[in-house]
Amino acid sequence: MKPTRLLIVLGHILALGVATAASSTNDLDRGLEIAKASDSNFSGYGDSKTTLKMLLKDRKGFVTERVMEMRLLEIANDGDKSLIVFDSPRDVRGVAVLSYAHKVGSDEQWLYLPALKRVKRVASKNRTGPFLGSEFSLEDLSFQEIEKYSHRYIRDDSFDGDEFFLIERVPLDPYSGYTKQLVWIEKENFLIRQIHHYDKKSFHLKTQYFKNYKKYLERIWRPTEIEMINHQTKKTTTLLFEQLTFNTGLTNKDFTQNSLKRAK
Repeated sequence: MKPTRLLIVLGHILALGVATAASSTNDLDRGLEIAKASDSNFSGYGDSKTTLKMLLKDRKGFVTERVMEMRLLEIANDGDKSLIVFDSPRDVRGVAVLSYAHKVGSDEQWLYLPALKRVKRVASKNRTGPFLGSEFSLEDLSFQEIEKYSHRYIRDDSFDGDEFFLIERVPLDPYSGYTKQLVWIEKENFLIRQIHHYDKKSFHLKTQYFKNYKKYLERIWRPTEIEMINHQTKKTTTLLFEQLTFNTGLTNKDFTQNSLKRAK
């Protein structure tokens, strides 16, 4: 190949590489921008309490019900805190999970089991399995801080008569149970409607649906139903949110390891 022709070919390859890199960067920037807009729908709530029903449906369609309370506390410049306490049935009554989400670094979680009468810290690598027989893991029940993922815009999409942004987010935590998540976000209000979770072998493990959003305090959006379908076990767990209240007066003192034992 003549030198002049070789230089032209190399020039085209270099230009293509620069264009591809620029496109990739733009997709990452746009993905992060969309994720931030979605996150703003959930920020600024202060604190909240809600009663939840957890419906566990096995592969034969048999459903069992659990009732629990979730308490949340918004933390400035860091991830939020949560406390989940099971109320019924009798075999899980008093089981409690305390979570400290962090924007940087691994989240912290503690589990209280009444039968053992002790608080156990959950190691980061042990947060990925089914929690109390549900299709939610402890990782799923923790806050999904945007700083804990890389975000990439994939394409515009549509279904059920609505328009969406499809973004891919990749967990930065090496102990995450997922290699990636595909997230469908409504264009109109930037609400998450669906997440596809891919396991460590890159198989589509679970699909999570967010349904029947309601607006509180004129700015805070919350789904009233979250459904998690496990495509491997053929089981489904649904969370139904009831009696949601904000500005209840919760403080950091309500989210300590000692509060796990006292929670009722």
